[in-house]
Amino acid sequence: MRAVVMHAPGDVRTDEVEKAEIVKPTDAVIRVTAACICGSDLWPYRGIEHVNGPTPMGHEYIGVVEEIGAEVKDIAVGDFVVGSFVASDNTCEICRAGFQSRCIHQVMMGAIGTQADYARIPLADGTLVTVDGKPTEAQTRSLLAASDVLGTGWFAAVAAEAGPGKTVAVVGDGAVGLLAILAAKQLGAERIIAMSRHADRQALATQFGATDIVEERGEDGVARIRELTDGYGAHSTVEAVGTQESMMQAIHAARPGGHVGYVGVSHGVELDGLDLFFSTVSLLGGPAPVRRFLPELIDLIMTDRIDPGVVFDLELPIEEAAEGYKAMDERRATKVLLTL
Repeated sequence: MRAVVMHAPGDVRTDEVEKAEIVKPTDAVIRVTAACICGSDLWPYRGIEHVNGPTPMGHEYIGVVEEIGAEVKDIAVGDFVVGSFVASDNTCEICRAGFQSRCIHQVMMGAIGTQADYARIPLADGTLVTVDGKPTEAQTRSLLAASDVLGTGWFAAVAAEAGPGKTVAVVGDGAVGLLAILAAKQLGAERIIAMSRHADRQALATQFGATDIVEERGEDGVARIRELTDGYGAHSTVEAVGTQESMMQAIHAARPGGHVGYVGVSHGVELDGLDLFFSTVSLLGGPAPVRRFLPELIDLIMTDRIDPGVVFDLELPIEEAAEGYKAMDERRATKVLLTL
């Protein structure tokens, strides 16, 4: 089968590898009908995360179930499914508390690779959600977004306690930040401030529900948000980048008593204890429990109440995955969809 493999920083290839197969009786194998490139895939591409030899890539996926293990009961061959970027049993105490991404039996799908013709899905009953009916092309793109970036943006907004009467500031204008804006809007936020310097992303942020655009960064960005909020700061802030500057911008932009939802994969982030102490904010984040939100998100998509799939602004065949990585690295694309 074809699979995207990173051989070294900046060296992405579409290789022929052995077809995915059942390893454990709780596994399923799906025929991937669409995959995509995530902003987090750029960390190893840029050499910021170490690549230890040829590494399968991808953790976002939709597809059709081809084969199931002997212990799979709820998923059937032929089902069209969406799954989380973290495989989980969905039954342990952590899962039942709504944090499936930290399941005690979790498997990170990035370690398996889903930018491929076929993918093995561990813990299939707990990980996969069946989609009823036949999705339109637009719905299909949106369902793919639900596998990670939509679910992650949604978690960020929920963790930041976005809701009616709230002002929400979103740090980061990549796919996750943009979809956190969509989520905040759906959750009823009154005012949504998008921090972005890119005209195309500003336009999409506005389409998703942003009421204000702030181009300043760092402490200048914080000052601008305080100016827009009569000196108070935002009730809710979303951190969707993962750098020291973005995290401090999110914390400092929140008012005392505010909430920060952080979902950017942290690299080199350190928090000063005294600074955090006097910020008087609540922090909640980490790997998003996408599986918690998938049933609701699928329903919103299949009833055409949200259209997150418009975040994909470049579509390429899997053979041209290397160009997709380059386009995202050079910020010529926000989110790349790979066709199979």
